[in-house]
Amino acid sequence: MGAMIRHPRWRASGLALWAAGALACAGGQEAPVKAPAEVLGAAIGRWMAIVEPPAGTAPPAVSATLKVIGADGLPEQAVGQEIRLSFQAPDRIRIAFEIEGRQLEMGRAGQQLWCYAPRKAFGIVGSADVPRFATRPDSVDRSPLPPFMLPVPREQLILLPLLMQLDALPSETVDGARCFGMRGRPQPQAIEALKIPDGELRIWVRESDYLPARLDLRDGRGRRLALEFRGIELAESRPAGAWRLEAPPGARVETVALAHVRRFLPAALSILSLKPIPALGPATGTRRLLAAEGEGRLEDHDGTKVLFLKGTPEEMGRQHGVLLRREARNLVDRILYGVGVGSSFEKGRWFLGEIEEAQRRLAPFLDERHLREMDALADAAHLDREEVRLANLFPELFHCSGFALFGRATAGGRMYHGRILDYMRGIGLEPNAVVIVHQPEVGHAWVNVSYGGFVGSVTAMNERRISLGEMGGRGEGQWDGKPMSLLVREVMEKASTLEEGIEIMRRGPRTCEYYYVMADGNSKRAAGIAATPGSFEVIGPGQAHPRLPHAIEDAVLLSAGDRYEKLVERVRERYGSIDAQAALRLMERPVAMKSNIHSALFAPETLDLWVANADSENVASHCRFTHYNLAELLQPPAAPAR
Repeated sequence: MGAMIRHPRWRASGLALWAAGALACAGGQEAPVKAPAEVLGAAIGRWMAIVEPPAGTAPPAVSATLKVIGADGLPEQAVGQEIRLSFQAPDRIRIAFEIEGRQLEMGRAGQQLWCYAPRKAFGIVGSADVPRFATRPDSVDRSPLPPFMLPVPREQLILLPLLMQLDALPSETVDGARCFGMRGRPQPQAIEALKIPDGELRIWVRESDYLPARLDLRDGRGRRLALEFRGIELAESRPAGAWRLEAPPGARVETVALAHVRRFLPAALSILSLKPIPALGPATGTRRLLAAEGEGRLEDHDGTKVLFLKGTPEEMGRQHGVLLRREARNLVDRILYGVGVGSSFEKGRWFLGEIEEAQRRLAPFLDERHLREMDALADAAHLDREEVRLANLFPELFHCSGFALFGRATAGGRMYHGRILDYMRGIGLEPNAVVIVHQPEVGHAWVNVSYGGFVGSVTAMNERRISLGEMGGRGEGQWDGKPMSLLVREVMEKASTLEEGIEIMRRGPRTCEYYYVMADGNSKRAAGIAATPGSFEVIGPGQAHPRLPHAIEDAVLLSAGDRYEKLVERVRERYGSIDAQAALRLMERPVAMKSNIHSALFAPETLDLWVANADSENVASHCRFTHYNLAELLQPPAAPAR
């Protein structure tokens, strides 16, 4: 629905444009017109009359079921999806659909937006009177919702048949109605002069009333979306009350900030229409500067992004926000408003209220230096400070495999620490992947396998040869402590030995339930840690545990279920001869899950690391690993040639 509105916050997917636009191609009866240009012109006229009806006329309520009958370049589960849609100009709409068997309903009634999950009997209603953030009562956004409008001015839309090469297609019967068919492509002059994207549209409209029956849209990049419109009905205008949320007795409905619901809709649609992420080609050792800000800089290393941050919290935050502004904004949209708000309808609880409660309880334990860095990042990226703070707390609400091998287990006794992050692959974080080199004014320098906009860490190694990886567990809601990702950062910036790192973790205070593998390249020792707010266990190499029954000398292996058994099997098969390449293969499927978004291998003795990020086709452990060395990354950049 967003594509019918010129307001930037309401622009959505091509599916919404064609669905709502084609539904509007309705009106009075006329004699059939068989020339393709005339058929298209007549259909456009119906469209305009429904979306922007003449002054003084009552707009009809239009309803239909849209079925996706073909989709290339979109998620496989899109085919067969049905969307029930009703629309009435200028500001009323209802949509109902299913995602993985879970029904979701959305609607607009004038200046009200709402969403409802029948299975959870939970809904939200957006109100312009509710502050965006509980910590800021003055954060009320009363910006009015604009009316639904045609995607382009009427004058341009009327010219559309003249801008296309049109051919008649054989008539067909669709949903019981006899239909005209046509095929159209933009004229070459229109593509060049008006920047119209190349592609092909095939459309079938009913001979009786020019209502749409089928759309088949193909772009110039091999993507295709085909829709059928079933059971189209026109009715008299419905009153405003018919478009509001009608929750059954006993349902839980929360009134929330309208601005948050506005952000959720385009964020969710963007996740459903992600651009393909190509696989990386062979590494060639190339390294080039992309941009600089103060003492910070962004480089390209063999097709991967490496961000260098240096200085005070304010300086590092500004460097981060300037150099990765797009990525930081994407993080907030996808994590906070897309996945976060979307999770409300799975849990039956308002996500932003929940994470603000987490923030309130975490606040006494937060390092003010980290808050200063987040705020500077937000200012530089043109984001609200509260949004960046909340997005950085996200791991506390959503909950991988790791190992450390050394001594007798490896070739030459070299230490390897592997980390597999099985977490939210496919929601759009992959293009934001970045290796961050932190050089704070206070504390150790360290390298962070991360994502733009995120100041904490779950996968890291510092210059003192301490490496650390986290694995999530349960314990959601136990928030009275330091956020896990910032506790990992504290270890990186303060610990010089394994013992110091373990002690920082032990002191905490900790939140939720997490597991860690920590390695020390100086002493060639490692440990597994199982931690909750009230318990702390250290699992040494060669030590069995009720959840980790296989004790292997000079090895710490943490995983679960069949993944743990496969990891043990692989280590035993190569025991005593494991080198870097063999260690990388330990992380392949099925040890890595389908959600494996990044994998990393550290060699803390030499400060080497290998990092892989998932692409559209493969989990991270099956993608190219890029090699870096922290000692080399910490060297001052070469002076530009004169």
